[in-house]
Amino acid sequence: MAGASDKVLLVTGGNRGIGAATATLAARRGYAVCVNFRRNRADAEKVVAEIRGAGGRAIAVEADVSSEPDVVRLFETLDAEFGRIDALVNNAGILERQMRLESMDAARINRILSTNVTGSFLCAREAVLRMSTQRGGKGGAIVNVSSAASRIGSAGEYIDYAASKGAVDTLTIGLAKEVAEEGIRVNAVRPGFIYTDMHASGGEPGRVDRVKAFVPMKRGGDAGEVASAILWLLSDEASFTTGAFIEVSGGR
Repeated sequence: MAGASDKVLLVTGGNRGIGAATATLAARRGYAVCVNFRRNRADAEKVVAEIRGAGGRAIAVEADVSSEPDVVRLFETLDAEFGRIDALVNNAGILERQMRLESMDAARINRILSTNVTGSFLCAREAVLRMSTQRGGKGGAIVNVSSAASRIGSAGEYIDYAASKGAVDTLTIGLAKEVAEEGIRVNAVRPGFIYTDMHASGGEPGRVDRVKAFVPMKRGGDAGEVASAILWLLSDEASFTTGAFIEVSGGR
């Protein structure tokens, strides 16, 4: 496969948190980066400006990954701008306010599943259509951003989010086997308690500090630590690794 300096990476939800850390680290390692965002253009443009300021190549593309037309347009934009895709990080994900199951309605559950599950499937589909050696592609790598919640369940907080990440885990295993002979590797990372602004969406911006005592390492993680694991899985150093999970959770 081509060296990192020749590769193109798409990061969904690349405007903040783990996505932004992944985009900037990848750019430092030579990737051209497409930073996808759903709403906050200013944050996405800030990530792009940082990458370009350091001499890298990057674009920001607005698209809601839960919308099939948006996903198709996102990849068509990538085709037009860079002419190829070598790596996909399925990072876009949402959660909503902490509550027990008996307080959840179908609309909330479907919002979570549409973005976290359907979005990951749609983006992986478009990437495979372009990467597969059976379709004239040059192969590639996909990393899905799951969560330690898929193992733990997030009882009393957001079991809908945890369940969506369980689906992402199964997607990772199944797709890895499905495309293994087509030059595509599919892996996942499972972050634990990471300092990002996603916790504010759940109604508790300081959540990591509250729960870090439950982590064997007794601290929360940094988005850059997750990004480093993602970049390893994308790299040729992981050339015989597919269908695998890296826990970035401090031992929890």
